[in-house]
Amino acid sequence: MSTRNDPPQFHDPEAEREAQNYEFPVPSREAVMAYLGSQDEPVPLRQLLEDLGVRGERDVESFGRRLRAMERDGQLLKNRRGRYGLVQRMDLIQGRVIGHADGFGFLAREDGNDDLFIPAREMRKVLHGDRVVAHVASLDARGRGECLIVEVLERAQKQVVGRYRVERGVAFVTPDDRRIGRDIMIGDDPGAMTAHGGEIVVCEILEQPTAKSPPVGRIVEVLGDRDAPGMEIEIALRKYDLPHEFGRAVQDEVAGLAPTIDAAEAARREDLRDLPLVTIDGEDARDFDDAVYCEKNRGGWRLVVAIADVSYYVRPGTALDEEARARGNSVYFPKAVIPMLPEVLSNGLCSLNPDVDRLCMACEIQLDRYGKFKKYRFFEAVMRSRARLTYTEVASLLAGGAQAAPERASLMPALEALYGLYRVLHAARAKRGSVDFELPETRIVFDANRKIERIEPLVRNDAHKLIEECMLAANVCAAQFLIDRGVPALFRVHAGPTPQKLKDLRVMLFEMGLELGGGDKPSGKDYAALLAQAPPGPEGRLLQTLLLRSLSQAMYGPEDVGHFALGYEHYTHFTSPIRRYPDLVVHRAIKGALGEIPARAPDMSMKAIGEHCSLTERRADDATRDVIRSLKTEYMADKVGQEFDAVVSGVMAFGLFVELADIYVDGLVHVSSLGHDYYHFDPAHHRMVGERTGQHYRLGDAVRVRLLRVDVDEGKLDFELIAQTTERAARPDGASRPRRRRRSRRG
Repeated sequence: MSTRNDPPQFHDPEAEREAQNYEFPVPSREAVMAYLGSQDEPVPLRQLLEDLGVRGERDVESFGRRLRAMERDGQLLKNRRGRYGLVQRMDLIQGRVIGHADGFGFLAREDGNDDLFIPAREMRKVLHGDRVVAHVASLDARGRGECLIVEVLERAQKQVVGRYRVERGVAFVTPDDRRIGRDIMIGDDPGAMTAHGGEIVVCEILEQPTAKSPPVGRIVEVLGDRDAPGMEIEIALRKYDLPHEFGRAVQDEVAGLAPTIDAAEAARREDLRDLPLVTIDGEDARDFDDAVYCEKNRGGWRLVVAIADVSYYVRPGTALDEEARARGNSVYFPKAVIPMLPEVLSNGLCSLNPDVDRLCMACEIQLDRYGKFKKYRFFEAVMRSRARLTYTEVASLLAGGAQAAPERASLMPALEALYGLYRVLHAARAKRGSVDFELPETRIVFDANRKIERIEPLVRNDAHKLIEECMLAANVCAAQFLIDRGVPALFRVHAGPTPQKLKDLRVMLFEMGLELGGGDKPSGKDYAALLAQAPPGPEGRLLQTLLLRSLSQAMYGPEDVGHFALGYEHYTHFTSPIRRYPDLVVHRAIKGALGEIPARAPDMSMKAIGEHCSLTERRADDATRDVIRSLKTEYMADKVGQEFDAVVSGVMAFGLFVELADIYVDGLVHVSSLGHDYYHFDPAHHRMVGERTGQHYRLGDAVRVRLLRVDVDEGKLDFELIAQTTERAARPDGASRPRRRRRSRRG
């Protein structure tokens, strides 16, 4: 007996929209989903065409394309009997595959719920990054949802970089990205490039994997030996698909740019060339997109922040704009930069080099003597930087005055005013409740062969912090300016901790005898107050790590929800349009509000641009981390057997991750190397506990380790534990002794 329901007379609710958008309209997605939702079971194509009134070869072909697009987007599924049904009615879920080096994986669900476990047998059908439809089959031994892959909606891996190998006459490529848990078989292809065993290559995937067969590809590029100088960057560029060459259309556009600014444009703008603006950056900086000037007056301070006017040169709709948006940001590797903009702009016309005229967007702020904003304005200007200063130089000038460098004497009044303003703004930051994490940074020093000579700590002085406060002030004013005028723009969004992260944090804080104020919704002030209690040494490092891990990642979006860590109600990015596309979007929005450029609808919605730029930012961070990890691993290759002081930076069921002091290199102490006991992982307290002795190791503990093995290919270091150097009393049950603090009634 048929279960088909006879539908009422068909009516497409979006027929008018479809007629406006298409010359030959077919039933809309909404109509297809409404119809399938009215049926008791998936229906064959013939019934779908008949009931929705699709007739004629042209319309049937167009409608078929719509159905395939809906399949790709995970709205409907065509089963093995050729029938169409709604994914949401089939108890199916969509998500991205996250591969693991050990063969299994996880499904990051698009509905935001917890990830699902993908067993190794199912991972054979897919590769890391694939977008799939899956069915929750059961719970695994740990109580996690286990899923089966039903359909692959989108293949993420088109090209893979890895090491070429030949074993027993079979050629294959082992991916550098260990999340791609399958070797790529290299078939006989007369058009493919040839490589020698052990070389790093790029292979194009010709056949995606199935449950019974591996992926098959061909070599399209040979990069060379793994230990060649700069190879780690070449790998990262391809592994993360980072755009690193400017196409012909972009080159043609910038080829027509004059080497100097347009005189008529300069005459139209406010003239700041007599103002002694200066740039202050690191010693190895190549692009200078911000300059500052400050003077003290009766009411407090006048601060001018001038930012390179990138929006004048990069116009919406051009090839240059499309390329900048695709890149999203510049990528900074040790001794190498992949710029967002061509060099003629990033190091030329948009770089505020000294003693040359440059177009800029300026923010002038009047602050009272307590650092509060009294008024501000944005305007287009022309400027001429008086000097290119470094953080080290400014710190020396502030410490020694003009005597330290007589040639800089004319700049001292502005620098001293900047320093005075910095101290006021820094005090206001503390009062506001900004969460300041003192995270260790390092500088890699290379030798003549571009190999690491040494790794040294990077110390932030007051000059770094001075410029940071000036940029923060301009960013806050930009956000307030756009909010007041109701202009669509991108904001820098940083939300507070999620309920689950907050719960986990409070458990760990209880173990330390600490409490976080704020109840279910702590503020940045509560975090800052707790951070101020951090004792020196391992426990202080542990507290800082726990607080940082409890916070979400900052991102870009059209909704101005404030910045939790900085303690700002309104915040955006305005100060780096050379290297961040969101800043360029903000500049255009400000110019639109000023009436300097005509309002123009963006090619993408602000939401889409924000999501894209957040992804490119994470992509750049991941690529940079990969390169630094590879360089540091290579640096450690000749140090096997040496001992190091370290700090426990992570605790997992299989062992401890440790970070070496001073050089900040990470490695693993496997659980089997912890000592003469059976150790068990306590995930609630981020520690490993000995069954017999009660000895335990947790985040932040200081330890002494010996390097056992270096795997340059995988970027891994293996250590063994020699001793625990943290002095802390241990209770018999392995828990640390809590030190409860008396809670103030007013807290």
